[in-house]
Amino acid sequence: MAARKTSAKADSLPNVSAEDLTAYYRDMLLIRRFEEKAGQLYGMGLIGGFCHLYIGQEAVVVGLEAAAEEGDKRITSYRDHGHMLACGMDPNGVMAELTGREGGYSKGKGGSMHMFSKEKHFYGGHGIVGAQVPLGAGLAFADKYKGTDRVTFTYFGDGAANQGQVYETFNMAALWQLPVIFVIENNQYAMGTAQRRSTSTPDLHTRGAAFGIPGEAVDGMDVLAVKAAGDKAVKHCRSGKGPYILEIKTYRYRGHSMSDPAKYRTREEVQKMREERDCIEHVREMLLQGGHATEEDLKSIDKEIKAVVNASADFARESPEPSLEELWTDIYAEETV
Repeated sequence: MAARKTSAKADSLPNVSAEDLTAYYRDMLLIRRFEEKAGQLYGMGLIGGFCHLYIGQEAVVVGLEAAAEEGDKRITSYRDHGHMLACGMDPNGVMAELTGREGGYSKGKGGSMHMFSKEKHFYGGHGIVGAQVPLGAGLAFADKYKGTDRVTFTYFGDGAANQGQVYETFNMAALWQLPVIFVIENNQYAMGTAQRRSTSTPDLHTRGAAFGIPGEAVDGMDVLAVKAAGDKAVKHCRSGKGPYILEIKTYRYRGHSMSDPAKYRTREEVQKMREERDCIEHVREMLLQGGHATEEDLKSIDKEIKAVVNASADFARESPEPSLEELWTDIYAEETV
């Protein structure tokens, strides 16, 4: 359900049409409601293993998907459900994969961390911290080698920003002028350690300076700011100027994973962010105050989204578990392109 692009602007909305803003609202709300339902299913024991929710960070991926074009690629870490939904993957297939069912994107064998869609150019969530960064550069290398006009969005967190393989990748991406946007989703706590206690500099977007890679910090709780930064980064990459770094400062409301009680921060801190900086509420207020939607309009959207999410949960429950024979499939590629 990626946001649509239009050229007409609505009164009182900065550089965005009312239609686009409503689409951003809908897309972010889908991710929020989907993740809330995933949390419920996890608590019921229907989702096993690890489960990392995206609640609070929705503006990041929705804003960047609005800046993407058909054929652009994306790759991310294990906190990946929001990225899948934002690029248009079917909620039914995502939820079925979370529950380990045959109808899932990886036939129930990947779970929360490992889903892929060749059709939507989504190259997975990856369970090893930082492992997707060199893979993302590889996707961009392929596009440059083939001479296509595509860009790869490579997402990773503030914790992964300290991984050595990230800097090896920066060096190669700069050396070969690869069309890759390194997106640092800085939710401030990595796996449970505050950035100020784990990172020598507060400015992660400057990490590419030694390689000549430009970067900027972005307010990740404002979908319009993310979209604007995404447009700038995409233009840079498509023009052949090489990689770009976006440090998008966001905030997750839940713990690192469903098993994390998040005792490293106060409830008051989380509540303050919810009340004062929530990305969905920000857009909601813009729509209402600008007269571009009524309370009833937004309630109707919420009702539609809840129906989609509930249907995905029903689909997941009804989909059978993969057969034992599936243990022996998808091990080797049958053909290469």
